[in-house]
Amino acid sequence: MGRKTRLAGTAGAAAIALVGMWEGLRLTAYRDIVGVPTVCYGETLGVKIGDKHTKVECDAMLLASLQKHEAGMRKCLKDPDGIPERSYVAFVSLTYNIGVGAFCKSTARKRLDAGNLRGACDAATWYNRAGGRKIPGLVKRRSAEHKLCLEGVK
Repeated sequence: MGRKTRLAGTAGAAAIALVGMWEGLRLTAYRDIVGVPTVCYGETLGVKIGDKHTKVECDAMLLASLQKHEAGMRKCLKDPDGIPERSYVAFVSLTYNIGVGAFCKSTARKRLDAGNLRGACDAATWYNRAGGRKIPGLVKRRSAEHKLCLEGVK
C-alpha cells in the first residue's frame, strides 16, 4: 500500500503555492464565475454569501481541502506514488479545481494508469471551461500546470 499523502515538505509547499496563486484569496464569500458561493482559496462546500474568514482560517482550509482532494485522487489511481513529484503536484492542483469525480473519470487519469505521463499532462489541459465557456484564467492555469507536469516526464 502506498503512502497516504505526498503533500508534505516540498510537494506540500508547492501545491499550496500553486493552488493559492491560481485560486486567489477572498476572505468574504462571493459568487464565482458560474454563481457558486465561494470563499478563501476557492472553497465551496457549505459556503453561504456573507461568510467571512481570516487568512489563517483560509490557509488551514486550503491545506485540509488539498489533502482531501489528494486522497480522492490517490484512490482512483493504480500507482499514485509512481508519479514524479512535480507532475503529482500538477495533478493535485487539477483535482482540487475540477473535483475528485471529474478527475477519476478523466482521460488524464486513464493515461496515468496506462503509464503515459506526457499524454496525461496533455489531457489535463482540456479542463479550461466554466459554464460552457472557455475561460482565459483557466487556460493560463492549465498551461502552468502543464509546464509543471512535464517536468516529471523523462
